[in-house]
Amino acid sequence: MTALEGKVALITGAARGQGRSHAVTLAAAGADIIAIDICHQIDTVAYPMATPEDLEQTRRMVEDQDRRILTHQADVRSLAQLQAVVEDALAEFGRLDIVLANAGIAPSIDQEDDLSAAFANVIDVNLTGVWNTVRACEQALIEGGTGGAIVLTGSTASFKAVGAGSAGSSAEAYIASKHAVVGLMKAFALKFAPHRIRVNSVHPTGVATPMVLNEAVEAWIAVNADALAGSLQNALAVELIDPVDVSNAILWLVSDAARYVTGVALPVDAGFTIK
Repeated sequence: MTALEGKVALITGAARGQGRSHAVTLAAAGADIIAIDICHQIDTVAYPMATPEDLEQTRRMVEDQDRRILTHQADVRSLAQLQAVVEDALAEFGRLDIVLANAGIAPSIDQEDDLSAAFANVIDVNLTGVWNTVRACEQALIEGGTGGAIVLTGSTASFKAVGAGSAGSSAEAYIASKHAVVGLMKAFALKFAPHRIRVNSVHPTGVATPMVLNEAVEAWIAVNADALAGSLQNALAVELIDPVDVSNAILWLVSDAARYVTGVALPVDAGFTIK
């Protein structure tokens, strides 16, 4: 029997990048998947966001693992949309065991942008979206009666002011949202402990995904090279980690191997935060 045989996992931001990797990794471990992504552009995001075609690719990759998958285009900023997804998922699978609140956006990095709108969008997706995701799944997890596991996606920016003070950056919103995810995780861990639902967070360094590997980020790093010199380097000799490195940490956190691990903010950062 595989580690997650018979389990059902809901994942936001699942069309590509880390979310897709989590979906495939958990499916390979035996879980059926509910994959959610907005699949359209938010106007203050400088890089291209995921598409419906990306979400369909995730579907195919999960099905290649001989697991079932339900895909939905939904916006984590809308609690009602997420609640509708959970209702549909319960009708399809009859249970919910694992929740990965992974959806997130990076801030606008254009000085010409409306910084107020960019700040609001980052907070709405990266923080309120996480809260909405857990709230939408709460009743299903509790009423399942068998416990469960929730993992929130943070960042090394949950611990350090990564990129703050760089010209042209509205990194304040990203740093604030990711710091707040840690507090939210700890509050949820206490709230759900009586129901045997564990809550943790993961905090990656730079990951080789479309959020990082794009022309907008490359241009920002080039313009701010002097201010950023050395500040984006990991302790281990790797520039970017792979999405599966984060997925493997999550797989452990949601498995019975971590059955008494809750309230933990786990760096997956190649030593970035010890520098």
